[in-house]
Amino acid sequence: MIIIQTPFRMSFFGGGTDLNKYFEEYGGSVLSTTIDKYCYITVRNLPPFFEYRSQLTYSKIERFNNADEVQHPAVRECLKDMGMTDIHIVYDADLPARSGLGSSSSFAVGLYHALHTLRGEYVSKMELARKAIRLEQVLLKETVGVQDQLAAAFGGLNRMSFSADGYDVKPVIMSRERKINFNNHLMLFFTGFVRHASQIEEAKVKGMKSKLNELHEIKGLVEEGEKILTRGRDLNDFGRLLDHTWRLKKSLSSGVSTTDIDILYDKAISAGALGGKLLGAGGGGFIVFFAQPEKHEAIRAALSNLLHVSFRFEDGGSRVLYFDDIRTYEPIMSSMEMIS
Repeated sequence: MIIIQTPFRMSFFGGGTDLNKYFEEYGGSVLSTTIDKYCYITVRNLPPFFEYRSQLTYSKIERFNNADEVQHPAVRECLKDMGMTDIHIVYDADLPARSGLGSSSSFAVGLYHALHTLRGEYVSKMELARKAIRLEQVLLKETVGVQDQLAAAFGGLNRMSFSADGYDVKPVIMSRERKINFNNHLMLFFTGFVRHASQIEEAKVKGMKSKLNELHEIKGLVEEGEKILTRGRDLNDFGRLLDHTWRLKKSLSSGVSTTDIDILYDKAISAGALGGKLLGAGGGGFIVFFAQPEKHEAIRAALSNLLHVSFRFEDGGSRVLYFDDIRTYEPIMSSMEMIS
């Protein structure tokens, strides 16, 4: 039995520039972190005592004999890609899917990690990310970027760069005290709305040519955000920069925000937040705010109808929580063999 823990991510700057259509021509960059909220994937070889050869357990239970029968698209294509059967897969998570924290990519990274581990194979963090990117972009034909898969695989607070030549992940170096202080300025709320990121990203891609100036500026904010964190500048500047990137992000597509989300955002700003943004493609899910800690109580009161989620940064990325390679089953002897 294998248990894999894979973190969700929180993206601050650069979202949209990790789409292939943009970064393959102009180069892209993202500043993001993973947080201590995870998805968990348990896999084991299924004993040969059932009428079915494999089982998948998530919000429902699927029992099947070959991968083509699986309804869950990511699991179906991953199993076909890996050529695996006679397996039991269980999925669980700390937070809901389709909520802006890269959950689908964390699932893809974790699933490949689990299956390779079950086969006794080591796969590097970069290779895990590449496999998850291929699954989502090529096998599932979804319009998604590449930052989520890299964040889930590597973990930590990173500046990631993308180009036609490949990907680069570099940790943002800052003192432990400053990193804790930075973490303590952030607040995470669940809007209650969920959405399909691929649909919003498709709209961004279609309108990309008319939004190149905005995307170039969004990319430039990555370096500015990193300088604020690493060069001893006032952390409050980071919050103001979040407000600026949120306004730029909303201009990329009408699907990024809604009237209800704009009202929530304005309430938080009026209560003392310096800035914030919806996480992920937009349209709903989780929203993060930056505010001085003494303002947090007022912001929670202003957004009392939303679920506030406490979190801490994490640095491990996708990891093996439990490993037990006892997975073989001897053939059952017939009654005549037992007598003899």
